[in-house]
Amino acid sequence: MVEHRMIDVNGIRLHIAEQGEGPLVVLLHGFPESWHSWRHQFDPLAEAGFRVVAPDQRGYGSSDHPADVGAYSIFHLVGDVVGLIQALGERRAYVVGHDWGAPVAWHTALLRPDMVLGVAGLSVAPSFRGPVPPLAAMDKQFGGRFYWNYFNRPGVADAEFARDTRTTLRKFLCSASGDHPEVRQPLVDLERGWLADMSDPEVLPPWLTEEDLDSLTGSFSQGFTGALNWYRNLDRNWELTAPWQGALVTRPALYVYGDRDPVPAFPGMPELIERLPALMPNLHRKPVKLAGCGHWTQQERPAEVTEALVDFLRACSGS
Repeated sequence: MVEHRMIDVNGIRLHIAEQGEGPLVVLLHGFPESWHSWRHQFDPLAEAGFRVVAPDQRGYGSSDHPADVGAYSIFHLVGDVVGLIQALGERRAYVVGHDWGAPVAWHTALLRPDMVLGVAGLSVAPSFRGPVPPLAAMDKQFGGRFYWNYFNRPGVADAEFARDTRTTLRKFLCSASGDHPEVRQPLVDLERGWLADMSDPEVLPPWLTEEDLDSLTGSFSQGFTGALNWYRNLDRNWELTAPWQGALVTRPALYVYGDRDPVPAFPGMPELIERLPALMPNLHRKPVKLAGCGHWTQQERPAEVTEALVDFLRACSGS
């Protein structure tokens, strides 16, 4: 059974869900999610002989929500993972992330390879530092309409999303799923907001239940500001990671994505994904592309994702 507790990590308190015994596997959720997004992976990973821990990351769920925007930099987020591994009594762990959790996982492997046995990312490929700050680049390309730039406007998306939390989350989950086959750039009508043009089907997709949506809605009782603050650090993260310009993730790695996920279709991403086997010396296998799968990888295709993870973890551990 999955057990829950609070744990002191890196100067804050994190809520974690945990199950199993064996080598530690840390599962990192994305936006706008919680530990619950990994619900399908707990039993099979524990049965495969691993200790599975999924936190609500800072700014999410029952974990602390620091008020300072600067407290959500990539250094803070990686520091949380490092602190969590140590607080759990371990020296090293496998780190797996989806959506925003993927850059945290990739950067943990980049900045602290001594603590990472293997790293896997779902949806978001390894982040190679570009020549210009990302918010500035997207602002120039899309005239301020790209969702990163919209999220960067203080209080704006926060208020829009909090007006009806359950509807907001339902729209996010449904519109970016493989059940909504149109893959498009996430551009925002700056006058009407991002939710205005999102689909909102009357019937949830088969991978999402009303109970799942209830759980996620409850986890955003403190609003969306903490989660949005991650995006407000994108340019700062670019500045902070300058010493790692050109550095590669050298730990054993796995990348999984859906062919209907809008994120791998971002400008430059298809080309990057094609080049990953050449760029990553220890990529476990070619990027795993899941047919008909949208953005919510481990929820939409739980069996395929779990199978890929177990195969990867066993290969890394030699079992």
